Amino acid sequence: MLRLSTLLLACAGAAHAQLPPSALPTLDGLPRPTTPPPEIGPVVPPQVQRWRREGEAYEHGDGVPRDPVMAAQLYCRAARYGDAAAQYNLAWMLTNARGIERDDAQAAHLFAAAAEQGLQQAENMLKAMGTPRGAPPACLRPPDTDPAPLKPGQAAKLPPLPPPPPPANAPEPIVRFVNLVAPDYQLAPHLVLAVMATESNFDPLAESPKKAQGLMQLIPDTAARFKVRKMTDPVQNIRGGMAYLRWLLAYFEGDLSLVLAAYNAGEGAVDRYRGVPPYAETRMYVRRILAAIGGQRSHPFDPSVTAPSPVLGSRRVPG
Repeated sequence: MLRLSTLLLACAGAAHAQLPPSALPTLDGLPRPTTPPPEIGPVVPPQVQRWRREGEAYEHGDGVPRDPVMAAQLYCRAARYGDAAAQYNLAWMLTNARGIERDDAQAAHLFAAAAEQGLQQAENMLKAMGTPRGAPPACLRPPDTDPAPLKPGQAAKLPPLPPPPPPANAPEPIVRFVNLVAPDYQLAPHLVLAVMATESNFDPLAESPKKAQGLMQLIPDTAARFKVRKMTDPVQNIRGGMAYLRWLLAYFEGDLSLVLAAYNAGEGAVDRYRGVPPYAETRMYVRRILAAIGGQRSHPFDPSVTAPSPVLGSRRVPG
């Protein structure tokens, strides 16, 4: 007597054999999710986390009917705002064709973004897949809710905003030093103080897990690049941070969103993603400093310091 499972398999095989080749399911026949529509209004971190949780529910059928396409679209929305888990989950779906069309190229970029935010599983996957090729996919491009990019030359035309007062916890000797030295680097003192407050909270002995040190949280490579011999020396550290800010202002032609993103994540990441990278920490860092300086979008820069970013032309709105 045949077991029920054997009988079911036999019936399924017979039915499969009767189907024409065009009716057989293939990986290429799986749906490909579309990029979500532009967001309306500001998007806050709890909303991003909710998209990811909803995506997980639709991926696994947890309390809702399983819907891989809806899951992928929700992950995509969260990924654009820097949610590393959503980036990883979407990459996993794309790599394994979990109800959506397989796309290893897009998955590699998503694994890379999650790995760059410290997600170990993503780093392991990226090692197996290799370096991502081509431009990042739509799910990693700057969200529509981000401020419109400055046009070439627009930074010089924007009227300067009145400088805010120094942060309440800024030590007076540091404020005096920054006020005295920042003009030598063609920097507004309030910008330097806002970066310092966010980076180290004015602790000259601060050190991050990535070995960034001092008031301006210089990493060893940046310190060497700007000839800082002793990162723990407050004067050298501040001057090194100022030199880097001056260089970034020239490289990104005064666009403070890009300058601050690069100070946090590196100019290479800003170039690669054609804007603020899809890292939750970097996005929050930029928002926090821009708020601290009163919403200032641009800063004067010296074009003789360095040539502008080679990708600015592809990112900026034509003038």
